Amino acid sequence: MARIKLTKGDITRLKVDVIVNAANNSLLGGGGVDGAIHLAAGSGLLDECKRLNGCKTGEAKMTSGYNLPAKFIVHTVGPVWRGGKNNENELLASCYVNSLWIAENTKSKTIAFPNISTGVYNFPKDLAAEIAIKEVKKFLKISKRIRKVIFVCFDEENYQIYKKLL
Repeated sequence: MARIKLTKGDITRLKVDVIVNAANNSLLGGGGVDGAIHLAAGSGLLDECKRLNGCKTGEAKMTSGYNLPAKFIVHTVGPVWRGGKNNENELLASCYVNSLWIAENTKSKTIAFPNISTGVYNFPKDLAAEIAIKEVKKFLKISKRIRKVIFVCFDEENYQIYKKLL
């Protein structure tokens, strides 16, 4: 069984242990996947996020999944692309690694990632996909618990990029 899967669609509909939210620093909701997750999860998510006091770029924090089919949500804050000279690659890699460690430490077996930072944060999609896949593959070599990682692409462009790289 392949431990890495690719799908195109809505991450809020996946029945997995953990979905990852491409959040902003406040963790209080926003546009894109962040807004969709907050909307689908319900008001309990916002209440819990208020108690987390935000999140630094590259880091991750976990909440309950509330009304989602997923048990948990890991919120990670990807970097805004500023030309690649401000540690953007390292910060994006940290998003994946930190999210995976949280899932591993909560005994989760399945985790789904959106395309972190490739929307309004303007991270180049090809480079973001390369970083995501590299970090996930590296992590799966040492993971004792994670059985499946799903990359969930909302748009056709990201889907084709991941399909080519995988």
